Amino acid sequence: MKYARLTKEQFDELHAEFASFLATQAIDKAEWDSLKINKPEVAEQELDVFSDLIWEGVLGRAEFLEHFSKNHIFLFHCFDTYVQSIVLKSLVPETDFLSKEGLQWLSDNMFTDNIEMKVGKKVFTEDRNSSIFELITQGAFLSDGQLFTQINTILKS
Repeated sequence: MKYARLTKEQFDELHAEFASFLATQAIDKAEWDSLKINKPEVAEQELDVFSDLIWEGVLGRAEFLEHFSKNHIFLFHCFDTYVQSIVLKSLVPETDFLSKEGLQWLSDNMFTDNIEMKVGKKVFTEDRNSSIFELITQGAFLSDGQLFTQINTILKS
């Protein structure tokens, strides 16, 4: 398995897609039910292969990621061969970017001495999708890129 198995909730959401996936392998419902009982290791492999296929599709389309922590916000724009980053760090220790008040504070203090901003670029040293998956396992999530784009536009002007 290249990534991680989908959760039960994710499988539930992707029920129709999973059924289609099994159908492409000539596995109908009766055979799937039989596999789960009689050959659970084969059923597990099917779950893993499907999970990797879903992750491959999601990661292949991933363009923007965000990761919030108490005092930092990491914004990523993913390209084919590299990732561009903007890191915002609060220099006021009691700031909490995980709260609504912390985000309002950020908005009010964005271009003051209370915020340290760093811009970076990193070339993917391994497979692009694996690199993005690693960011997700560290707490990043897919985003629409609005925050990255806004800050990047301001920085360039």
